[in-house]
Amino acid sequence: MSAEKQITAIPAEFAGLRLDQALARMFPDYSRSRLKEWLLAGAITVEGGPKRPRDAVSGGETVTLQPQAEVTVRAKPEPIGLDIVYEDDELLVVNKPAGLVVHPGAGNPAGTLMNGLLHRVSALEEIPRAGIIHRLDKDTSGLLLVAKTLIAHTALVRLLADRDISRHYLAVCNGVLTGGGTIREPVARHPVDRKRMSVQQNGKPAVTHHTVKERYAAFTYVNVKLETGRTHQIRVHFAHRRHALVGDQVYGGRLALPKGASEELIQVLRHFKRQALHATRLAFEHPVSGEIVDLEVQPPKDFQLLIEAMRRDTTIE
Repeated sequence: MSAEKQITAIPAEFAGLRLDQALARMFPDYSRSRLKEWLLAGAITVEGGPKRPRDAVSGGETVTLQPQAEVTVRAKPEPIGLDIVYEDDELLVVNKPAGLVVHPGAGNPAGTLMNGLLHRVSALEEIPRAGIIHRLDKDTSGLLLVAKTLIAHTALVRLLADRDISRHYLAVCNGVLTGGGTIREPVARHPVDRKRMSVQQNGKPAVTHHTVKERYAAFTYVNVKLETGRTHQIRVHFAHRRHALVGDQVYGGRLALPKGASEELIQVLRHFKRQALHATRLAFEHPVSGEIVDLEVQPPKDFQLLIEAMRRDTTIE
């Protein structure tokens, strides 16, 4: 359903501004691009008639805004069990299991997180990308943020763009890191393999911060904090530093068993068929209440078993 109609006057101090500029200031809950679309579609009128985005305003004109429902999602609702760790009228946060695809696509037309979200909250079909603010790779587990209203979606997308959503991960990489640091390497689509990303100088800026949590004989358990959120960013950055994540079959190559590893660790490594990456913590300002939402979930069982096996094998202080 469309949101309630809004009727208001253009403030006198906006005189001389372009109409699209005035609208952006008057209705900050909606993005400028969405307001422009509504203006061109006739969902926004000035003094009861149409206007162009570039038309200048005089101040005092009556603006009528009828927010439009946007059916942007074509996926079918499916009853998929979801681990919801936070929910209110504006948003929800789900703890995504490894193996669950976020969006339908080639090879995955159904059975995705989006299908499950649409079954739980039917109104999400009117929100871009069913309200999903950011994404996690299929085989990455952890916290994912979803907006349930258009206003919340606009606010959260802005927070993400301004780097005001704090995203923390746990990861296990190959090799023993001497310490933490920051990886600043631009990321772009691989020039040959279009399913992969890679570090390229003409790519988009990408920044990954990391600290050492625990060191093992041939691996390192790390805390990771994203400053930017490029596709596969953590996996690409660690692989670029020759410390690919354990189990990453795309960026890490074939499994190389460390010399002297215990039989237990060898078996665990052979059965760990995904990248050792978990989105453990998410913190942001609530788009309506302004309160800080700070959520944290522990890694799933397979990740914990991996850590326990590495600890028993050898731990370096």
